[in-house]
Amino acid sequence: MSLVEVDLNKIIIDEKRRDQVIVLKERGGERHFPIMIGLVEASSIKMKLSNLEMPRPMTHDLIISIFEDLQATPKKLIIDKIVDHTFYAKLIVETADGTVKEIDSRPSDGVALAVRAQIPIFVEEEVLLATSFKME
Repeated sequence: MSLVEVDLNKIIIDEKRRDQVIVLKERGGERHFPIMIGLVEASSIKMKLSNLEMPRPMTHDLIISIFEDLQATPKKLIIDKIVDHTFYAKLIVETADGTVKEIDSRPSDGVALAVRAQIPIFVEEEVLLATSFKME
């Protein structure tokens, strides 16, 4: 498996549309990788990046709190395949005893967790080759 580190480059929110777009950009490169996500997930990512605090925990904040309480540490997100136009991802988590777990995740939820836990995001090279584009 050849992984390429990416950064969240852009969030495109259009409340009139059902699907939103996040664009990941190859770190140190030119390739961009768009993913269609739901409004809830896009809003969750945007709220965290904007440092907007809600009076009660949102779903992704709750998940981070659960990890903390269980002494599990998110380590990285890997977007590792695309099947029938659907992306798949794994959240890599280390437990208190050092065990590493791979948790199946939608990329949108994974990115929302990654921005909260400040962990790196990786994309499998084959997925990038199949879906990325270069900005002129």
